[in-house]
Amino acid sequence: IGVQEALHGQMTDLQERLPQFKYAGVGRDDGKEKGEYSAIFYDTTRLQSLQTKTFWLSETPEVAGSKSWDAAITRIVTWIKFRDKKTKKIFFAFNTHFDHIGKVARRESAKILLQKVKEIAGNTPALITGDFNAEPADEPVQVIKNVSNPLHLTDAKEVSLKPHYGPTGTFNGFKSKERNDQPIDYIFLKGKWKVLKHATISQTWEGLFASDHFAVL
Repeated sequence: IGVQEALHGQMTDLQERLPQFKYAGVGRDDGKEKGEYSAIFYDTTRLQSLQTKTFWLSETPEVAGSKSWDAAITRIVTWIKFRDKKTKKIFFAFNTHFDHIGKVARRESAKILLQKVKEIAGNTPALITGDFNAEPADEPVQVIKNVSNPLHLTDAKEVSLKPHYGPTGTFNGFKSKERNDQPIDYIFLKGKWKVLKHATISQTWEGLFASDHFAVL
């Protein structure tokens, strides 16, 4: 489960409610507990974390709290190298949240993300989740999916064996339905994957909903 905008107290709450899960991630402001996390929760009964780290979407990715270009806010990517206890396969998971204001920052973040996925995961399969604050026609997603670039990623929705379930829009702005038909949250893939189904989870519970975005499965 990739979370975005999670504060430390929310991380603690989720951890308490998901006893068989652990998480990897840090607060984006100081690389510890301050600011929002783009963390990854994982089921410890199925997955073993072999390595994990966070980098910043800036010109100095290793510097905690750094931001560049026209970014309004510090942005990060947290990743984990996993071993599947059942299949013994190794894969990587990356989780991120692109800037909501900076157009240049989003474009440059897309480039850094592609470079880092290659640098960190190499030829090992990887999945990349996040709120990209960009619709499919926008530059960041075009950069990520550009098939002429050997580093490009594939949108999981486009290779799902079953048709997409639920609304295509993923942003609801704290209303019970999507604002429009364009997603800004994605699951991208690198390497060999088989996607059985893809969905946007838009259910509400007695008028309550989980977030101002719908979860993508």
